[in-house]
Amino acid sequence: MNMKHTAQLVVGGLLAAVACANSWAQKFDGLASTPQMGWNSWNKFACDIDERLIRETADAMVRQGLKDAGYQYVNIDDCWQGQRDADGTIQPDPKRFPSGMKALADYVHGKGLKLGIYSDAGATTCGGRPGSRGHEYQDARTYASWGIDYVKYDWCDTPGLNAEAAYTTMRDAIAKAGRPMLFSICEWGMSKPWEWAGKVGHSWRTTPDIYNCFDCQFSPGFSTGLGVLRILDKHADAGLRKFAGPGHWNDMDMLEVGNGMSDDEDRAHLSIWAMMASPLILGNDLRSMSEATRRILTNPGVIAVSQDKLGVQALRVLADGPLELYAKPLDGGEWALMFLNRSNQPADVDHDWKKQVLIDDLSKRSVDFKQSVYRWSDLWSKKTGDTSTKLKARLAPHSVLMLRLTGPAKP
Repeated sequence: MNMKHTAQLVVGGLLAAVACANSWAQKFDGLASTPQMGWNSWNKFACDIDERLIRETADAMVRQGLKDAGYQYVNIDDCWQGQRDADGTIQPDPKRFPSGMKALADYVHGKGLKLGIYSDAGATTCGGRPGSRGHEYQDARTYASWGIDYVKYDWCDTPGLNAEAAYTTMRDAIAKAGRPMLFSICEWGMSKPWEWAGKVGHSWRTTPDIYNCFDCQFSPGFSTGLGVLRILDKHADAGLRKFAGPGHWNDMDMLEVGNGMSDDEDRAHLSIWAMMASPLILGNDLRSMSEATRRILTNPGVIAVSQDKLGVQALRVLADGPLELYAKPLDGGEWALMFLNRSNQPADVDHDWKKQVLIDDLSKRSVDFKQSVYRWSDLWSKKTGDTSTKLKARLAPHSVLMLRLTGPAKP
């Protein structure tokens, strides 16, 4: 056999190996066709978690009507981990999760819900527990054996790592494990994941962590926490909407609804996340939330905007001082509009529809209200009207007016 022929065989073998690997080296399709909805333990409980909390949260998700509203994932964040055994297999903390993760997954599945788990691309997690670096395939197999449905993958303790490569490795590990698991990338937008993560994960964080305030920035130690408006601005100003769509979403971080902001701010918070097609991952204590919070989180009209199958992220079409207007094309020729009052003072909406032409180059959708009259319904107050007359309203500080437009109707 001559050297040329040998080289051809070697190259051919490598290409065959690559082709074989690529046959499974992809994220699971069919997950997150609309932005995922669920709950995560971190915002409210941080490391103070155990299996009782997770079971009670699953119970509450069903009892409080959240499951019926569309929320389905119960996600355990950092600090569930114990140590690795002699074979390197990760074990849950035996004091916090004495029954094991398989039993917990079975319980959650028995409620008609899905269980999520957390790990990190580094050697240790943000909470100092064992990360997945060097154990990606082993961990993915372990999660699959437990019946895990969702993997949130963080970015602490990663000096020298390339984010795209590290997340691709875990994507491939999940695919090789063979169980469909939604893959949530959490590297805080540091490497512009929207440019590469569409083929790697089902969603990717775009900013530092959210902080429980409407308009502020908080910097404890090495991390930065951003309020609701600060996160919104990073999405509205950075041209990220073209990267979002079914199966691949810009993740604005978990919700802080029910964690201490006013009801107006909570309604605005949920509305913004729905308009921007961000995952809706609750971060409050579902077991003891108020009835007002429950009604906010289960608003069917707002959730329908979030879960619209067209999957287009809203665009900011008007900014008039503290008052802004966002538009989101919906399936079936409909639109969602949101007037946002960013101010600490009340703001008046005096909107002449006939002076407004909505144009969205991304979805190739437009509407001229001089030519067409649309009916509208207010998704929070339930008021109705149409675009043949001016829209007048007074918005409280840090509140929204959110409308769904259907039509066109007869003038």
